Amino acid sequence: MAAQKGKDLLVKMDDGTGVFVTIAGLRTRRLSLNADTVDATDAESVGRWRELLGGAGVRRASLAGNGIFKDQASDALVRQVFFDGAIRNWQIVIPDFGVIAGPFQISSLDWRGEHASEVTFDIALESAGALTFAAL
Repeated sequence: MAAQKGKDLLVKMDDGTGVFVTIAGLRTRRLSLNADTVDATDAESVGRWRELLGGAGVRRASLAGNGIFKDQASDALVRQVFFDGAIRNWQIVIPDFGVIAGPFQISSLDWRGEHASEVTFDIALESAGALTFAAL
């Protein structure tokens, strides 16, 4: 896979009608996939090395980004979904790789502003169910 432009990694949210809207104004995005491990080590573990129980841990995804609000429909949608505490379907489009999709909840939404700069926001989401992957 050749190098990709960061701006091509897209974050999209279902607007409530099944249509996915790209979250405008994001300058950085980060997707983290994690799996907890389950330690199955016992007194008879070979060489007293730790043993893990495959496929037993909880899997989760975290999505974070920051950018500027641009007074677009996606800005209002993000704010409303946060204040409603709603779980919506999201898509993360990774260029030349695939699309990870599923339910997420906005876990934090922060605004900040510097005296001689624009107002920016930070958003963090946590997966709220099973995710799917579709190769591009």
